[in-house]
Amino acid sequence: MALTTGNGLPLAATVHSASPGEVTLIEGLLQQRVLKRQLPRLIYDRAADSDPLRVRLTKQGTELICPHRKNRKKPPTQDGRKLRRYKRRWKVERLNAWLQNFRRLIVRYEVLPHLFQGLVHAACMLIVLRRL
Repeated sequence: MALTTGNGLPLAATVHSASPGEVTLIEGLLQQRVLKRQLPRLIYDRAADSDPLRVRLTKQGTELICPHRKNRKKPPTQDGRKLRRYKRRWKVERLNAWLQNFRRLIVRYEVLPHLFQGLVHAACMLIVLRRL
């Protein structure tokens, strides 16, 4: 998982197994960010559609903007105006494309997770240095 700015520059990155749900990992990712100022909004995909997560992030001062899942039973919690920001999510997806340029991350030769995490952080540092 990666947290980026609106331009696609990485702020935080974590490595986890595929078994836990993304909703449980979002708050840990936000705590690892480089800039400690409060994020006014978090744009995410449908995987983050969780009312308890929305409440916890709102208490922290961050607004979660993500489309609702199609099988949602409860009434919608946000209107379509805020979802217009979701259309520019492609800028955030650029980070995934930039990380694809590092072959060692794609093939994942590293077996130990902490070594792979270190390579992810090194790749993020190189991306920031190239863009500045």
